[in-house]
Amino acid sequence: MVFGAGGRVGRAAVAEAVRRGHAVTAVVRDPDRHPEPAAAAGVAVVRGDATDPVAVAAAAAGHDAAVNATARLDVPSVEHFTAAARALLDGLGRAGVGRLLVLGIATTLETAPGVRIMDDPRFPAEYRAFSQGHVAEFELLAAEAGPLDWQGAPPGRRLGEVVPPMDLTPDAPATGRYTSAVGTVTGTGRISHADLAVALLEEIESPRHHAVQLAVSH
Repeated sequence: MVFGAGGRVGRAAVAEAVRRGHAVTAVVRDPDRHPEPAAAAGVAVVRGDATDPVAVAAAAAGHDAAVNATARLDVPSVEHFTAAARALLDGLGRAGVGRLLVLGIATTLETAPGVRIMDDPRFPAEYRAFSQGHVAEFELLAAEAGPLDWQGAPPGRRLGEVVPPMDLTPDAPATGRYTSAVGTVTGTGRISHADLAVALLEEIESPRHHAVQLAVSH
């Protein structure tokens, strides 16, 4: 299932999951505003809120894996991303879902040991505030996952974060090729939405990383 399935990355993740033969639930706050996922065979569109543990549990019942690609610009970034992290930990636990991937942001990656893109003094303050929400989300998941196992450790429940580069190309087709690195900037600094979705689904189907930010890029 994909939370935030109405956004560009969410739609790409739904499409890639369907291409791989998965039955997909696309979770959006307002299904009437997002008809695209419903047009694909094998996709059920449901109304849901990734920050509400009861709604998460109800939507997640019977699923094997979840992707969180949600974002909010109308509430403080830290508020949204930490609320979503707590609700997903709670709701997916109630539903017995065994795998979760969250979508990170490139500005939280390191350019040198201990130095993130967002730490540059020239980095715009408003973007730093949004990036801080992803930092808080990652820290909360790491601290409060409890029995929820981070991606890559069999068996059990798995959780991880996939981080795209700064430049996302919305309309380029999937090539199936990308580079990856743990916690640091990699590759060309750009990737298509379609290949980002490939990376997400490959990590869901065959987890290779554990308790890290996995940066992907062309």
